[in-house]
Amino acid sequence: MVLEKEEDALEPVSPSAQYLNSSALNVSVLVVLETEVPIDDSKTIPLVRDVFLPINPRFSSIMVIDENGEKRWKRVEVKLEDHVYVPIFPEEMSPQFYDEYFEDYLSKLSMLQLPQSQPLWEIHLIKYPTSNAAGTVIFKIHHAIGDGYSLMGALLSCLQRADNPSLPLTLPSVQPRVDTSGDHRTIFKTVPQIFSLLFNTVSDFLGSLLKSSLVEDDLSPIRSGDIGIEFRPIAPTTMTFSLGQIKQIKATLGVTINDVITGAIFLGTRLYMQEMSKGSSDHSNCTALVMLNTRMFRSYQSIKEMVKPKAESPWGNHFAFLHVQLPELVASTELNPIEFVRKAQQITKRKRSSLAVYLTAAFVEFMKKLKGHEVAAQYIHKTMVNASMTITNMIGPVEKMSLANHPIKGMYFAVAGNPQRLNITIVSYVDNLRVTVGAEKGFLDAQKLKSCIEKLSR
Repeated sequence: MVLEKEEDALEPVSPSAQYLNSSALNVSVLVVLETEVPIDDSKTIPLVRDVFLPINPRFSSIMVIDENGEKRWKRVEVKLEDHVYVPIFPEEMSPQFYDEYFEDYLSKLSMLQLPQSQPLWEIHLIKYPTSNAAGTVIFKIHHAIGDGYSLMGALLSCLQRADNPSLPLTLPSVQPRVDTSGDHRTIFKTVPQIFSLLFNTVSDFLGSLLKSSLVEDDLSPIRSGDIGIEFRPIAPTTMTFSLGQIKQIKATLGVTINDVITGAIFLGTRLYMQEMSKGSSDHSNCTALVMLNTRMFRSYQSIKEMVKPKAESPWGNHFAFLHVQLPELVASTELNPIEFVRKAQQITKRKRSSLAVYLTAAFVEFMKKLKGHEVAAQYIHKTMVNASMTITNMIGPVEKMSLANHPIKGMYFAVAGNPQRLNITIVSYVDNLRVTVGAEKGFLDAQKLKSCIEKLSR
């Protein structure tokens, strides 16, 4: 970090951004866009300068430390040539050959930390055809700049509708759940619900504290307990689910799309653990950290709205971890995957019905004020290390998009720098859900895990 006078700095760095860019944590997001046509990079620099940089001052700022020891954002001159990369691969090879080169490149990119001496982002243009695309664009952005909601808003600001660039992309909406109980509630229903909320909140909060400090998940085929996993290469593997098919299961169970895909991931993980245990039943205590957006919002807002001082859905990092225990795989749920998904949904729903995530966020903030952001970051690091996996999901565009006249065939994202062997991310795009399995190379068999997760769609 650079030491600066307070008046030279832009504004204070939020607590969450400090946690995510500290000695304990250094987390980045990799957003991958697959193009339908070969990449023409001739207009890259003007596009980045005129469209990407103006989205938010964070893209033109670095973290500095003021005279009082506080971190702040400072605007700097951006040398675009230091942020845009066009790697050279062997020429005129097959798409299958470039598949391996691209996977290796993405794996190595996930290990490298962004330089602190310049704004915390990079763009990588892969101008070689893979099995999935004619070209690939990778945005690597430090998590301190913003969470998935913020970065998706930034992405949508750079893109146009493929069918009609003059029209804006339709921003995906998030509808609140409807209360079907009507207005006929009585005190006999309300009072027990209040007591249940209080009990679940206290129980989940205390359980979260234990999970983040003393109680670790069991060692298993997806968790080794090793230290320093965030510095090891990962092998991102993706799979695609039809939203139509997911909606059919959703209607059958009366749950959400997120419940269905999360349940499928939980089921696939348990099947993988059992298979890797050489046929014996795996009863390992296994916890997933499910990331929740803590904003009160119904849909994405424009960047102009998000950066307002009192925005309803503000820019930045506004998320919390939800500890969710993976249901054990028993004979009834192994033979009936739908029943497993239902059970996983019930566990997650009960967890979401408490206010523990907000108490936990307040506790971390109190810890930061008492002992500093580094201690708070170490607490979050310990929370991740003690769990087995992390799941995060985003709602993407509902229409096909285009980047500088390059129609986007597909998109997905991954998280780098997370101290876990297994990180799963989910994003919707048009009619599909893209699931990315970020598994540590040499420990998890990503292809086998992928096959197990896809079982529900067969």
